[in-house]
Order: sequence, then structure tokens, then C-alpha cells
Amino acid sequence: MQSSAQPSSVSGLTPAWWQWPTVLSLDAPAVAIGWQWLFGRISGAAIGWHHHVILGSAVWLAYAADRWIEGWLVQPDKIRTKRHAFYQRRRWPVMIAWMLVLTTATGTAWRWLLPSEFDAGLIVLGPVLLYLLSHQLAHRNHPWRVPKEICVALLFTAGTSCFILAQDESLLMPLLIPLLLFAGLCLTNCALISVWESEVDREHGQTSLALQLPGRARLIRTLPWLLAALSTCHWLTTSAVILSAIPASALMLGLVDLFHRRSGREISRVLADVALLTPLPLWLLSALS
Repeated sequence: MQSSAQPSSVSGLTPAWWQWPTVLSLDAPAVAIGWQWLFGRISGAAIGWHHHVILGSAVWLAYAADRWIEGWLVQPDKIRTKRHAFYQRRRWPVMIAWMLVLTTATGTAWRWLLPSEFDAGLIVLGPVLLYLLSHQLAHRNHPWRVPKEICVALLFTAGTSCFILAQDESLLMPLLIPLLLFAGLCLTNCALISVWESEVDREHGQTSLALQLPGRARLIRTLPWLLAALSTCHWLTTSAVILSAIPASALMLGLVDLFHRRSGREISRVLADVALLTPLPLWLLSALS
């Protein structure tokens, strides 16, 4: 496939400074690391720097691979986002960076992870590879495939908790409700993006939750408010300040969606991931206290 032509809708446009974390796929690793820390604090698990490095690298590798494949499959004149245009134009430098990150993450995991943690990582890796094979290649536009938004939510939740649960399976009970709420938060994030970027997915030949459930955009837009109510009730019953991150993120997602038509798809796409960074201020306060 030739890639010399520039995408028609993003031709000649350099991403704004606030878009670069999304374009470079750095936002998702930051989200994953923040929530891994939060789940570690809730459960009392020992989460070290190497867990953050390995998880952040793994998430970046998955997102970069997803966008690399998308840029490879979609014709240049069909590309509709700056993040996919970047991966299409910088295909081989990204591949080199991808191999370097993979090598570093693998070496760190081999050296520092406990055997149970290493095995847990491999267990999560299998479904991630299956997702990329199925949703980007074999069943890319299949009308009956499991929505990618559900897959991403489940895989993201599994990734942020696998090292914790590998240390002690009994930690699942204190984490069960927070993990379920976090999975709902990830699903809400992805579902809203599918509504905002439905034309992008259609142009890229990719199905999504919004395209698989036409006419359900209003229902999808109720998800952040429903999740905010449920997670606020849980937070108030536990009186744990750290659990305020979940309702805070849900409320922020709802507000981003409310102002979506005024702010536009690109800003909304960035702010949707910023909304999931609520554990980071709590991490900073914990470090300073």
C-alpha cells in the first residue's frame, strides 16, 4: 500500500501541543499507571516502579500496534485523525521505537517480576493479541463481532489489576467493586468516543459500538451520569477519599460530552482521556504528605 499521499482531511496540519500525548499514544499508559497505583493503595499490594514501567510499556505497545495496523490498512485519503495520520507517515520510525520499548519491557519483566506476576502478564497478553488479530484484521467490519469498546474496557481493567491480583488472589474482594466501576468508566470513555468519531470509524472501514447500535447515542450519553451516581454512592458508603477518583472521572466525561458539539471532536477526544487521570492528583498528594 502506498503511503506517500497525505490524508485529505489532515493534510499539512501539525498536531497542536495538546494533541501530542494522544498522537504519540502516551495518554493511555498514563491512565493505566495512575489506576494501577490507585488499586494498589486500595488493596495494600506492593506496587513498585517496575510494575509501572512494564504496564505503561505494555499499554503503549498495544495502542501503537493498533494504530500502526490502522494506518497500514486504511488508504491515505481515507485517514481522518491526526493520530492515525502520524502512524501512517512515521510507520518505520514507530516500528523501531516499538521494538526498543518491547525489548526494554521484556527485560524489565524478566528481571524484576515475581514468577506469578510474569505469568499473570502472559495471561493478559493472550487476549490482547487475539483482540488485535480479530478486531483489526480478521473481523474488522464484522457486524456481529463483540464491540471493540467492551473488549478494550475489559482488557484495560485486567491489565491495571493483574500484577496486584497475582501477588495475592484474596485481594480481589476489596477490589471487586472498584474494578467493576473502573471497567464501566473505561467502557463509558470508549463508547462516548465511538459516538463522537462514528464518521471516522465508518470512513476507516471499522465498526464500533455507536455504529453497531445506531440510534442509541442518547443512551450511550447517559452512561457517565449513571456511573457517576453509582460510584458516588459507593464512595460515600466507604468514606475512602481515594475512591473519589471514579465519580470525578465519570462527571468529567459527562461534562466533556455536554460540550462536545461546541468544542469539537479533536478536543473532546483528548479531554476524554484527561478525565481518566484523576488518580494522579491523589498520587501527588500522597507523595507530598
